[in-house]
Amino acid sequence: MPSTNATPAGKRAPAGPRAEAKRQAILKAARELFLQEGFEVSVDAIAAAAGVSKVTVYNHFGSKEALFIEVVKNSLDGPLESTLGTAIDRLSDADDLRKALTAAARSWVHDLRANPDNLALHNVVARELHRFPELGAVWQHAGPQSHHPAVADALQRLVDQGRLDIPDIETAILQLYSLLFFPHLVSSTYGTALDDDLTERLITGGVDMFLGHYRPRPAEL
Repeated sequence: MPSTNATPAGKRAPAGPRAEAKRQAILKAARELFLQEGFEVSVDAIAAAAGVSKVTVYNHFGSKEALFIEVVKNSLDGPLESTLGTAIDRLSDADDLRKALTAAARSWVHDLRANPDNLALHNVVARELHRFPELGAVWQHAGPQSHHPAVADALQRLVDQGRLDIPDIETAILQLYSLLFFPHLVSSTYGTALDDDLTERLITGGVDMFLGHYRPRPAEL
């Protein structure tokens, strides 16, 4: 996921190739430690694991809360950026919208299931909310339309072409995630996983529900 190059406080984060390498090292170290120890892990430990100073961590992310949210967002955005995000950006050129969206969704869900850490990080959020309610507030504040402008833009192009009728893009993105991704998230909180057959039925059924709801209706005479 591309860096915004700004800390939560509005201060410009370090830029350039060396700064980006440090940023990625911090994210990698933070991801591993958050999974192992939860949100309580210290910034000192994250900095040490990343091979940078504590000041560098704060220069890039502003706070441990902001770093945690960035790690969690990356766990969702990474697969979406490389699969569904790219494919959905091309939907406006697809002759068969259902086939194109189904293939994109299948690839995205496969990537998520292939890396259980992605789901585990979301479970860390749920586990820590009672002690750190600000995590939920920050996550809620960064809505899906802010996370995925490419998806919002692609859906808007389909609306502009008259192929979909979506009055609320933000709601539609949440509904798409709910149909494709959230069943796996809920299942993982109970330590279980959905089997391949059910996963495929959720994908095809979810795409049909999404397109069925948002396809333009014939004008009444």
